[in-house]
Amino acid sequence: MSISRTTVDMRMPMSVVLEETLLWLCSIASPTGEERALCDAVQERLTRLPLAARIRRYGNSIVVPLVRKYGPRRPHVALVGHLDTVQTENGPCRVEDGRCYGAGSADMKSGLSVMIVLAETATQFVGCNLTLVFYAREEGPFADNELGLVIERDPDLRNVDLAVCLEPSDNKVHVGCCGSIHATVRFLGKTGHSARPWEGDNAITKAAGLLAKLGELRPIEHRVEGHIYRTITTVTLASGGRGRNIVPDAFSLNINHRFAPDTSTEQAQKDVLALVGTAGGATRVEFTDVSPGARPADNHPLVQRLTLAGARSVEPKQAWTDVARFAALGIPAINFGPGENAQAHQTNESTDLGLVFESYRILHTWLSRSDLTNTMPSKP
Repeated sequence: MSISRTTVDMRMPMSVVLEETLLWLCSIASPTGEERALCDAVQERLTRLPLAARIRRYGNSIVVPLVRKYGPRRPHVALVGHLDTVQTENGPCRVEDGRCYGAGSADMKSGLSVMIVLAETATQFVGCNLTLVFYAREEGPFADNELGLVIERDPDLRNVDLAVCLEPSDNKVHVGCCGSIHATVRFLGKTGHSARPWEGDNAITKAAGLLAKLGELRPIEHRVEGHIYRTITTVTLASGGRGRNIVPDAFSLNINHRFAPDTSTEQAQKDVLALVGTAGGATRVEFTDVSPGARPADNHPLVQRLTLAGARSVEPKQAWTDVARFAALGIPAINFGPGENAQAHQTNESTDLGLVFESYRILHTWLSRSDLTNTMPSKP
């Protein structure tokens, strides 16, 4: 399946345009670290739009400034979406029974399709200035995520009034986000023959105390500005051993610690060290990825207008997203996207096309509101 046109044929139903755009996006593989082909394709499609002639590229990420009008104080909104997908088993991209199947269909090429079609109808927006950001490497480590590079280098993004990350949220406004830490916990022992295990020191069994403790953990609830976020620690990877008849001398676990946005990254690291230390047996803890959380921004007047435009509800974001990067700069940010939250990172990933059209309608209605100007204070 391919799509060659670079602008929307307004004679076609918008639902068809969105469906074809999502299929087109899913047909271009873009696992984390391999986003170049998709970035090239999106840039080529949007370059021909008269309002997007100033596309700026950073690595395999692009910034697309669209509407620029001056006069009364106009809010500046950024719509933000990542190009990459996780590696899962998926069949060919296709549409069946009102659902689009394909890698990233939910997380988050459904959101990208909405962004692209909004760009192709942007002349109708009267209430704001708009910038779109398509970026690479979101699903990898925090330090490799290209949104950090884009925000650092691009003059537009540090001055936006609100950033909307189109992460899968079932067309609900997901406010704030939890922070995330990945830590490698290592256990060391001594090799020996498994027929005489007393001659060795089993590194794997040394982890029994920590594994038992992790298995007993329950979520800890934090109320942050009226929203409940949960702190939880999970073991996600394990590796060790030299052979089936050798007492293992090394064993490691990946611990993923998710923490509420009222907890600093420094305190979260201390909490992980305390948890590992009380279980005993570990010889080393290495923090491999540390991402801060973000406090909710649902009281922002632009977010309240989005809710009135048809968002299904307002809920806390339990996962980590790039709203945290904007929040760290003092820029309000929320998650709002059409992908099905429960389908993210699933085998044979899919999403409901009805949600995609609904998301486009909600965002189009919101961005077209003439009273958005009235929500913003005058700049000095």
